[in-house]
Amino acid sequence: MTQTAAGEAGSVTKPRFGPVFAVVVAGVAMSNLDMFIVNVALPDIGARFSGSSLASLSWILNAYAVIFAALLVPAGSLADRTSPRQAYLLGTAVFTLASAACAVAPGVWVLVAARVVQAVGAAMLIPSSLGLLLAAAPPEKRVASVRAWTAISGLAAALGPVIGGLLTQLDWRWVFLINLPIGVFALVVGARVLPRTPSRPTADRLDLAGAVLLTLGIAVVALGLVKSGDWGWASGGVLGSLAAGAVLLGCFVVSSARHPSPILPLDLLRIRPVGPATFANLLFAVAFGAMLLSAVLWCQQVWHWSPLRTGLAIAPGPVMVPAFAMGVGPLIRRIGSGAVSAIGSVLFCVGIGWWILRLDTAHDYVAGFLPGMLLTGVGVGLVVPTLVGAAVTALPPQSFSTGSAVVTMARQVGSVLGVALLVAFLGTPGAGDAVTAFDHGWEFTLAASGLSAPACLFIPRAAKKAAA
Repeated sequence: MTQTAAGEAGSVTKPRFGPVFAVVVAGVAMSNLDMFIVNVALPDIGARFSGSSLASLSWILNAYAVIFAALLVPAGSLADRTSPRQAYLLGTAVFTLASAACAVAPGVWVLVAARVVQAVGAAMLIPSSLGLLLAAAPPEKRVASVRAWTAISGLAAALGPVIGGLLTQLDWRWVFLINLPIGVFALVVGARVLPRTPSRPTADRLDLAGAVLLTLGIAVVALGLVKSGDWGWASGGVLGSLAAGAVLLGCFVVSSARHPSPILPLDLLRIRPVGPATFANLLFAVAFGAMLLSAVLWCQQVWHWSPLRTGLAIAPGPVMVPAFAMGVGPLIRRIGSGAVSAIGSVLFCVGIGWWILRLDTAHDYVAGFLPGMLLTGVGVGLVVPTLVGAAVTALPPQSFSTGSAVVTMARQVGSVLGVALLVAFLGTPGAGDAVTAFDHGWEFTLAASGLSAPACLFIPRAAKKAAA
């Protein structure tokens, strides 16, 4: 055991950052893209399985969202305890094989089952990917590495509608088949270049009770949120799910406080940048999830554009994300992560406000839709990489995967909440009420982003050497 740990620690000294980054980005882009690319293909999938109800088709999306959110922290903790490298490779293999199963699914419920397996793979590879990247990056470059990781993740997710529209023109199965070459590349190259990072030393028993409580708690909360549009917010199903989730998560906190080696060390949340950055990330994810869905629905339902044209209309926003994410380092060093992310939240609000003031049924893309898309893209580029960087770079190396899983889980739950609330605000308006309904949805989106701005200001400024 000691010999192995020493060997692993020795191999971390000079990892090749470029190849590690390429492998990590491949897997992360694949899984993030998949979360959004399937949305565009859903109508074609429904047409292929013509006997399926809309409620059944919705589980193609919902099952993935619920399982992914629920398993992130347990999977991240397991990666820290064992090997982030093994967790990443296994997660990538599971995700790739499940993608192939999705493509050949003969019916809706087989496809849903394959999507569940996909979510398990994604929950394994996402937190371990950031742990591997931080292990490979020199300490003074970790913040920049996190910004690059987040920029690629955000770009892949937001470009999902564009790529989904293109692939759906061929056949809906291509939205899953596209994952196969990416997954094979990550596995073959990753087996050679990914560093063998030291595991978190612990002689205590595994916190199985905590893992079960957290998984079930997040799962039932996510279930209540994603089904709120179908069941109704005041229904027994939604209220029962949220109440059960609150009880389970409360029991999880009590269990974690008593366990000698909990699945989620609560001390991580007491690290000053981690707690405020995670909370602000959750609030902003509510706004981001609502914004992205509202943009797609506006183009397709109000302007009646095709999936491909919709994706191209949205694309200028995501293009802003990597440019601002990678160029914001000097500004962070000057005014701090909290101030930069607060500015990004305000710019995001301005973009949403522009839509409220300027969009109507007239197809005024250049003066109406595009400015809001650009402003929200700049906002995302300033907020998301900055918040994730502020949180995870403050973590001890042996908790990189667990901490990044907490941040990702907050973002996923926030996005699910944003989508559910947006759908509730939109309702099912008639043709003459669509603009008013979308205005109400965007007012909610603006409020969520507005709340994230002051939350960002609670993030303390990092030491100069950590802000590179």
